[in-house]
Amino acid sequence: MKAYMALFRIRFNNSLQYRMAAVAGLCTQFAWGFMYILAFAAFYAENPAAFPMTWEQTIAYIWMQQAFVSLFFIWFWENDIVESVESGSIAYELVRPMDLFNRWAMTIAASRISRCLLRAVPIFAVAFILPARFRLIPSMDLYTFAIFLVSMVLSLGVVISFSMLIYISAFYTINSLGVRIVVGVAADFLAGGYIPIPFFPDTVRTIVEFSPFGAMQNMPLLIFSGYLAGAGLMRGMALQIFWFLALVLIGRILMARSLRRVVTQGG
Repeated sequence: MKAYMALFRIRFNNSLQYRMAAVAGLCTQFAWGFMYILAFAAFYAENPAAFPMTWEQTIAYIWMQQAFVSLFFIWFWENDIVESVESGSIAYELVRPMDLFNRWAMTIAASRISRCLLRAVPIFAVAFILPARFRLIPSMDLYTFAIFLVSMVLSLGVVISFSMLIYISAFYTINSLGVRIVVGVAADFLAGGYIPIPFFPDTVRTIVEFSPFGAMQNMPLLIFSGYLAGAGLMRGMALQIFWFLALVLIGRILMARSLRRVVTQGG
């Protein structure tokens, strides 16, 4: 465990060095955040009662999503992991006395958390002082906030374990870029990355909520916004735990099979 924690700290500190990239990403998140808000404002101005979430819940969802985009969006790939498989340098990783699955998971977690810290604080600082109509206004008690934090951890676990399946697929392809693009866009859409899941048609929404995508950013953001409560909240948390354990198990099985057959070539 000490080795994995040391790896986490090294990767975490290394990712914190890219401050200019964080500033560029921060500007992007503000642009996307205001764009989403203005787009939804046009629809809500027409008929607020036609939407499943109140305006305040939607605003909270959007700002929280922009603050934690690097935690929950699938398309934040670790290119060095893919390159190590495609170039054959994965051979060096296999001779180290560390479990490759855990090593990759720690690497992904450290990178995502460090990127999030660089972006989230400035976004919150602005979102809390905006005019009332566009301001991020928390509406929860301490118990719900604690549930929200637990859901955040579970959501990150589901995102990482799902991403691991895509990285493992690199063992079976010459170039995994196409798989990453298609899966990344589809997964982020189904997880509520572009439109909150409650806005989906009823049949599609039900299917997505019971899928691993509903256990990603959808859960903590809906909890924070005040949309989820009671039995729906407990069911969602149970699904998060289920999908986290299931995806980890599937990922370990696939990685074990991949490593038994892996062949490296090169000088």
